[in-house]
Amino acid sequence: MNTTLASTAPAPAPTPATTPQPHPGTASTRPRAPRPRTAPGGPAGTRPRGPAGAHPRTAPPRTLPPHTVFAERLLAVLSGERPVHWMLGHTVGEAYEQLVRIAPETPLRSLGPRPVLRRCSVQVDAGRTAVEAFATIATGPRVRAMAFRLERGADQRWRCAAVELDGLGAGAAPTRHA
Repeated sequence: MNTTLASTAPAPAPTPATTPQPHPGTASTRPRAPRPRTAPGGPAGTRPRGPAGAHPRTAPPRTLPPHTVFAERLLAVLSGERPVHWMLGHTVGEAYEQLVRIAPETPLRSLGPRPVLRRCSVQVDAGRTAVEAFATIATGPRVRAMAFRLERGADQRWRCAAVELDGLGAGAAPTRHA
C-alpha cells in the first residue's frame, strides 16, 4: 500500500484587520451585502408625483383671519393664560385699559379644561378699516359672549380698539356676586 501524504501546512491565522467583525447584537460573522440604493422616500414608484420633495396631498398652511387671531389672543389674556401686557402692541385707545380692568378677575378661567373659542363672526365696515367681531367661548358647560373692535392702522396692522365680555368692559366695572 502506497499512500502518499500530501503535505498540508496549516493556513495562516487571520489578522484582526481582515476578520469580519459582527455587529453588536448579532451572532453572525458573515460580511454584509451592500443594500440596494433606492430613491428617497422608498422604492421606485412609491414617491408622490410632482416636483422633487413636494407632497401634492399636503395643503398649504392656513392663515387665520385677524378677528380669529385676536379672539384667541383675548381668550388667552382673559383666561389668565397670558398676562395683560402681552396685548400692549396689539391694542389702541381704551382697549388696553379695558383689559386691565377686566383681566384680573380672569372671567374666562375654567376649573375644567381650557376655554375654547367656539365661533367668531365679523362685520366689516364699508371702508374695510374697522371690524366688529363677536365670539362665543365655551368654558366648561358654560358659553360666554365676547365682542371686540379691530381697527387697521396706517401701517396696515390690525389692533384691538375695544373689548366687551358679557357686558363687562366699555366703562363697566366688574361686579362681584356674593
